[in-house]
Amino acid sequence: MKIKIILLLLSVIIPLSTLRPQVKRYQAEEQYSWITYKITHPLHEVEATSKSSLCLINADVKTKEIKQALVMVAVTSFNSENSNRDSHAMEVVNALTYPDAKFLSSSITQNGDSLKIYGKLTFHGVTKNVIIDAYSQWTQYNLTITGTFSISLTEFKIERPSLFMVPVNDKLTFTFKQFFNI
Repeated sequence: MKIKIILLLLSVIIPLSTLRPQVKRYQAEEQYSWITYKITHPLHEVEATSKSSLCLINADVKTKEIKQALVMVAVTSFNSENSNRDSHAMEVVNALTYPDAKFLSSSITQNGDSLKIYGKLTFHGVTKNVIIDAYSQWTQYNLTITGTFSISLTEFKIERPSLFMVPVNDKLTFTFKQFFNI
């Protein structure tokens, strides 16, 4: 009788466990991932890239759903290929006082490969809600997430740098690629 009850319970528990989502945490592979910012001035554009971010996601590989994301990047890790410009940028964003930027998602909606990632960005000591438009590309062994979003420098209490007495555009645009082995 005990064996029949155990077999009955197992026959119910095992199929139910296969129905539960298998959400696991994945860390982006740094050597294949990057974050770039672009800022525009009437005389030129500046881009700087960081290849040193930490990106963690909680994802269900079976259903190809991304449940949550966390990204942290040291502001000093951005490189524009011009050390003088990078040093000035670090002064502008008070890198000694605010060394990191951090994003934590609050929700993610998916429509096929398109993602809307809602969350809070903390940058220059200010936390604001942002929405990131992104795309996911799943393969058998990898996941790549690419996307873009913009912020206002003044909303993050950053004084806009000037060149020839003309300030840069208030919009700072970020693009990114994060690559995961799954």
